[in-house]
Amino acid sequence: MSASLVTRRALAAVLAAGTLIGAGALPAAADDDHRRDHRRGSHSSLVIGDVQHESPSRGERSHRALNREWVEIRNTGRRSVNLRGFTLTDQQGNRYRFPDFRLEGRSAVKVHTGRGRDTRHDLYQDRDRQIWNERDTATLRDPRGNVVDIESWGRRGHQHRG
Repeated sequence: MSASLVTRRALAAVLAAGTLIGAGALPAAADDDHRRDHRRGSHSSLVIGDVQHESPSRGERSHRALNREWVEIRNTGRRSVNLRGFTLTDQQGNRYRFPDFRLEGRSAVKVHTGRGRDTRHDLYQDRDRQIWNERDTATLRDPRGNVVDIESWGRRGHQHRG
């Protein structure tokens, strides 16, 4: 056999092996993308909307004063999303875990700091003190701990990272 024929056969074998390896890896990569898109699809419609941080006056720690402090979660999609297990945290590590709550499509819910009765449009953390500061960051995470949305304020105005 000539050197040229041996070289061509070796090159063909290498290309064939590469094709087989690439074909085997492609479905797994495509499947990962599909899973990621599916996950993103169900939560990508959730965003942190408006934020109202309130500084109660000295001595004013009433639930009414604490309930003037809230973070709004918006569902911009058409489908409802169950927020059970989602968390909302601040920079200091205070965490609110959502109950079994269905947020309808194209609607919003305000998560108040103080105490109250949960409704379709208002949820309450049942806290006795303020948690959102003049300079703070709200982070919404899904039940697996993946960041869904982040909203910061007080440094250079409002900064939204979705």
